Amino acid sequence: MKRFEGKTVLVTGGNSGIGLASAQAFIDEGAKVYITGRDASTLASAVTALGPSARGIRNDASSRDGAAELARDLAGDGVRLDAVFFNAGMAKFANLAEVTEDLWDQTFDVNAKGVFFQTQALLPLLNRGASLVINGSINARIGMPASSVYAASKAAVISLAKTLSAELLPQGIRMNVVSPGPVATPLYGKLGLDKAQLDATAAQIQAQVPLGRFGKPEEVASTVLHLSSPESAFIVGTEIVVDGGMSQL
Repeated sequence: MKRFEGKTVLVTGGNSGIGLASAQAFIDEGAKVYITGRDASTLASAVTALGPSARGIRNDASSRDGAAELARDLAGDGVRLDAVFFNAGMAKFANLAEVTEDLWDQTFDVNAKGVFFQTQALLPLLNRGASLVINGSINARIGMPASSVYAASKAAVISLAKTLSAELLPQGIRMNVVSPGPVATPLYGKLGLDKAQLDATAAQIQAQVPLGRFGKPEEVASTVLHLSSPESAFIVGTEIVVDGGMSQL
């Protein structure tokens, strides 16, 4: 029997990159998967690519109202969730002198506030034994220049996984974090850098990875599935790093 046969899973930001790879992995293991995204076109394309076991919900992950709307949409479809992968996020790098309040607010709204209020809103829809996984980042653990706002937002969700786990355990719900290192996804095209800067940054980052390459979305997805399944039942409130050794060696 497949690990998620008869289970229902939500993947936020499931229309590309790690989210899309994770949604596909859940489906391959028998799950019915709901994915969210802000762009209607890429969301529709992702649902088509994933096939009949996928459903798409257009949603803004950056606000409490968006979280409430997501919960209403799922409840209206009669959904009970066995796993959630909070993957929706944004990354824009800027040096200290260039950081604006708008950049700070946008980053924390999507990466931290969204996760908190989505957890709050989805709580009535979670089955006992449900597993929640947040997409973190090794940037919370290393001092990469120009990443201060992004890194701080990811440090916040690593903390949330601990505190919310303590609150959710009486309901039989676990929360953990998967923290990828550099992964080849469309996110790297959204860092706010021009092509020359992006290429130089990518080369510099890759040189710091002991395995000598960027990771693949599927390599992160496999860890998401592990944390979402009963096989990880004794793992709670912690972080698994998937970074080719970048933050470890």
